[in-house]
Amino acid sequence: MTAFFQSTVGLPFEWAWFIATIAGILLIALPLMLAVAMIIYVDRKIWAAMALRRGPNVVGPLGLLQSFADGLKVFLQETIIPSSSNKFLFLLAPIITFTVALIVWAVVPFQLGVVLSNINVGLLYVLAASSLGVYGIMLAGWSSNSKYPFYSAIRAAAQMVSYEVSIGFVLIAVVMWAGSFNLSVIVDKQQGHVLGLLNGFGFNPLLFPMAVVFFISSLAETQRAPFDLTEAESELVAGYQTEYSSMSFALYWLGEYANVLLMCTLNATLFWGGYLPPIDWAPLYYVPGILWLFAKIGFFFFVFSWVKATVPRYRYDQLMRLGWKIFLPLSLLFVFLISGWLMWTRVGVGA
Repeated sequence: MTAFFQSTVGLPFEWAWFIATIAGILLIALPLMLAVAMIIYVDRKIWAAMALRRGPNVVGPLGLLQSFADGLKVFLQETIIPSSSNKFLFLLAPIITFTVALIVWAVVPFQLGVVLSNINVGLLYVLAASSLGVYGIMLAGWSSNSKYPFYSAIRAAAQMVSYEVSIGFVLIAVVMWAGSFNLSVIVDKQQGHVLGLLNGFGFNPLLFPMAVVFFISSLAETQRAPFDLTEAESELVAGYQTEYSSMSFALYWLGEYANVLLMCTLNATLFWGGYLPPIDWAPLYYVPGILWLFAKIGFFFFVFSWVKATVPRYRYDQLMRLGWKIFLPLSLLFVFLISGWLMWTRVGVGA
């Protein structure tokens, strides 16, 4: 895109790069915002179908405009700031959550060569940037100066840190097998991965358990059911969002669903071939890679909604036990097994 602005408009390299970068950001951020609005509608429709209800069906054809009506409603509401809160941090917290949910998309490859920033440490960037999301929740709980948001913030910090540990070891396994932190390279390494026929690390018996651990950990990382203990209305009213209203609440809502979309994308990219078709068969490559990626994202989002609609909420001790006593030892074991297998087959230890 930089070359396009240089050749057609005649801009110097610095300005062409700057305008191309801004255009790339808008090409990702604006469709993402529209997608977030629509997946909220899809989420509610899936829940309704599983509970034998209709779901949104009044505002617009088939209820398609319901999310936009909800957005207009919260936009017109008054922003209430508790008198005893830390006002600056109170308003900063949802901005952090929303911003962090967007910046990670900079390194996601949508198709071969179609990525905003194709950096060599893309996976480390994803892990570092997504970890910042805990600050938005912690600041919200502390700055509200209310006990229920504060309890929720403590829960969220423990929950997110606990599952980031197991996610980190899962990513080590992926990096070892792909030999790179670059997300585009990780996707390319999945081509013809199993028997020269199937695309995706998830088809590998050694990496499939890590794909399952990563999926469940991504549910906990985004505070989705059955791990939505930071928003447990039965004991926390509404969790860290209790004191928020109007657009500050909407930023949390949008940030949460943007994070869900991101985790669906990472599941597809790291283990199931990303923009590659599921089978390494030449005719399937005529379908644009971005459509394969969107199809996989849609599948994982359906599973996210399915779990939320059917699985009861965990107790907090169950949540911590799953993270520290099951996922952490399991991910460590598979890091050991995968590294041993790679040493045996690639370095020639077994020769």
